Parts: sequence; C-alpha cells; structure tokens
Amino acid sequence: MRSLTRDQLAGGAFDVAHTGGAPIPPVTILQVGDGNFLRGFVDWMVDVANGQGLTNAGVAIAQPLDQGISGLLKAQDNLYTVLLRGIGNGREVESRRVVSCVADALNPYADWARMVELASSPALRFFISNTTEAGIADREEPYTPGTCQDSFPAKVAALLHARYTALGGTADSGLVFLPCELIEANGSNLKRIVLAHAKRWGLEAGFADWIETHNHFLNTLVDRIVPGYPRDEAAALTAKWGYEDKLAVAAEPFHVWVIEGPAHLADELPLHKAGLDVVWTDDLQPYRTRKVRILNGAHTASALAAYCAGLDTVKSMMDDPAVSAYLNKVMFEEIVPYVPLPEAERQDYARTIMERFGNPYIRHELISITLNSVSKWQVRVLPSLKDAVVRNGRAPAGLSFSLAALLRFYRGTLADGAYTGTREAGSYPISDNAEVIAAMSAAWAAHAGDAKALVAAVLSDTRLWKEDLTAIPGLAARVADSLAAIEAKGMKAAMADLVADLVAG
Repeated sequence: MRSLTRDQLAGGAFDVAHTGGAPIPPVTILQVGDGNFLRGFVDWMVDVANGQGLTNAGVAIAQPLDQGISGLLKAQDNLYTVLLRGIGNGREVESRRVVSCVADALNPYADWARMVELASSPALRFFISNTTEAGIADREEPYTPGTCQDSFPAKVAALLHARYTALGGTADSGLVFLPCELIEANGSNLKRIVLAHAKRWGLEAGFADWIETHNHFLNTLVDRIVPGYPRDEAAALTAKWGYEDKLAVAAEPFHVWVIEGPAHLADELPLHKAGLDVVWTDDLQPYRTRKVRILNGAHTASALAAYCAGLDTVKSMMDDPAVSAYLNKVMFEEIVPYVPLPEAERQDYARTIMERFGNPYIRHELISITLNSVSKWQVRVLPSLKDAVVRNGRAPAGLSFSLAALLRFYRGTLADGAYTGTREAGSYPISDNAEVIAAMSAAWAAHAGDAKALVAAVLSDTRLWKEDLTAIPGLAARVADSLAAIEAKGMKAAMADLVADLVAG
C-alpha cells in the first residue's frame, strides 16, 4: 500500500481534494496542540482557504506535552486526511481532503530552540492553541530560558519575551492569539495569566506594555464534533483510498468558529471568505448563549434520562421514539423560545443540532455527557427554565423532568471513594466533585422512598446550585411528581406519559 507523501499527492496519485502543487507556505501560524480537534477544525479551514488562494499560511504544530504525534506527522510529510461525514438537510453527506498546510511539527520539550526560532520569526502572525480546558491555568513556575516551560501560559510568556527581545518590541511584531480551549473568555484569561508570569519573573516593564498594546488575545468559541482516527474502519478506508494514513481524522461536516475581534484582523485571516462558518464579531456572548443553551442544554436535559432508560449513545437516544419525542418537546418548546436571538436563527440552529445528534457516523457515549452534571445543569438548563418561569409563571414540565432524571441518575452507593448508580443494564459510575457526591448520597440515604422530602432537601441545598431552587415557582412540585413517576413506572414510561400530557394539554 502506498504511503501518503507530498510527491505522490502532487503527482495526482490519489483521487482526493487537496491544495495542489504549490510549495509549502511560510509559517505564519504557530499552533500548540496536535490533537484531532485542531487538525480537523482549524488546520482543515486554513488548508481550504489556501486552496482558494485566499491565504498562503503554513502551520507549525507543537505538541502541548512531551508525548505527542510530531514524529508521526513528519513521517507522513506533515500530511493527513480529514474525513467529514454526517447529516445535512436530511441527507447523508461525505467529503474527504488531504490537509497540506502543516509546514513543521515539533516537540518543544525536546527542541525548545526550534520553538523559540518559530516564535521569533518576523513572518509569524497567529498563535492558535487547544490545551484542554485545564490548559489555561495560572500555576506559578520559575522562568527557565533555554528550556521548555511547564504550563501553557508560561510557554506563551517565555515565547513572547523571546520574540520581544529578537524583534525589538516593535508595533508590527505583535501576534494574534486565537485560543480554542472551551472556557469562557479564553483569550482574556490567557492574556491575564501571561502578564502575571511576566510580573512574577521580573521581566522589563516595556515587555508588559508591548503585550498590552501590540498583541491581540481574542476570545473564541469553537463547535465541531471530531471523533478522530476511524480505527474500526481503518483497513477498509485504506483499501478504498489507495493509501495508508495513520493520522486520518474523522469529523462531522458542521463547524462554527466565532471570534471576538476587530474587522481588520479578519481580513488578515479571511477564512470566512472561503465559504467556512467563521464569524468575526464584537460580541461573542449571544453565540455562546446559543451553544450553551441549545446544544449543551439539550444534551444535559436528555442524556441522563436516556441513560437511565437503558440507552447508551446520543444516536440511540434519537432513534428511540419516547426519548426523541421528549427531546423534541423540550428543545423547541422549552429551550429555543428563550434564547435571545432572532427566531429564524435559533430555530435553524436547533434543527441543525437535532441532525447532528442523529449523525450515524458519530458514537457519542451518554455516560461521557453525564460527567459533573450538577454544575452542567445549573449552567446549561437552569437559565432556560428561569426564563420560562418569567414568561409563564411556573417551571416548565419538560425541564423540570430533566432535573428529576438527574436526581434519579445520582441515586447511588458510596463505597471506597467510588459512587455507583444502577440501571437495568447494570451499574455505572457517577462522576462529580466530592461535595456533590456527598450531598446526593446523604439525601438519598435519608429520603429514599419519599420523593417530596428528597427533592426539598436537594433543591434547597445552595452548595449545589448557588441558590435555593425551591424558591422557583412550581419547580419542586413538578420535580417531585416526575421523580415519583420515574420510581413507580420506570424512566421511559414516565417520559412517554409526560410527553402525552404535554401534547394533550
């Protein structure tokens, strides 16, 4: 089987979309993060824009950790395939592209000098990252010029200082940071921590001024499901494609990248002109609210109930008549109407989300969605429920049921530090912080068999919700009634009865 190389690609050996013929572009983007997401999202976008002549951007990928795939990338001429499969407008869609914009791949722990060289290049303009939600954290550490810093913000501070020293701190030597970590205000938080490192390290005042004045730390929001390497299909895809690709990335077609920044920077990275869903805006918040309430909120409002009903994946949830009927009612009657966006936009987005949930090529485990569900419900579901109360005077039935399903999911046994729940299919881990586990365990131990007392105890616990949820009109009563129905009939039957009542009422 042939290998994936630039010579083979340029020579037309493979029938696949790619940016043809041109030499590897100069490195204008330094990327910390070699995982599936950035390679199947940002780098894919850059390659599409390069192919249309809108950009001539080369990407240097640096591993965020000492272990990574820089060696594998180099072995494939820094090439890899992005396979997009999913549902669009009710039809299955599929496309494939070999990404060739990656110009270099390195391990900064083994070659910090090369990392500094790239960061100090006058050609560099953009700095992209995805170091997971835990990556943008302020951890004190000494300044170690000549060797790789430990945390990601410390790496950025050290690299910026090297650039400042090499290029003289000029106005045009600043960089544009586009962090893709899934935390709120990711750019603002990264800047704050970088400046904190500079101060602790005693670096010159002019360096901090240069960071403040000539570097742009932009807040961003990313959205695409990227399962990664299609391991179960690797042999079949290799035979079909005619080449072996150990770094192939499978992803859904849907993608959105929202960047909060000035228009003149958008012109420097015109991905939005390549037909890509890249939005430059002066206010990210409406887009974050849309995603958190509709996508994440629908997940949290349905996943725990579906899992307790015996289902294992988001796709199986969409295929189940009772659960999908419940999700449709909750989505379009109790979540979407309260998202502060134009009606057409929020409806279109919700319909797209439902198609994504039903993607046959994505295996999204429900148990993975249940991690830290108390805080997730508070952030993702509670705002919609409160808005419904303001408009209608009482808590909506569907979202109230989702809280009852959460309580049922958290009914467990605490032993040897592990909290374990049970459903008909067997036991399952309940993963949350120790305070949540202690509160839920105590409530179930004290009030099992008394739904009203249990609900009153849990909803009034301000340690869990940062407020007393029993003060919300109608919520405690509806949650108690739903929990009693779940305990008496089972999750799926209780859900089906709820939907029937909502349709009749």
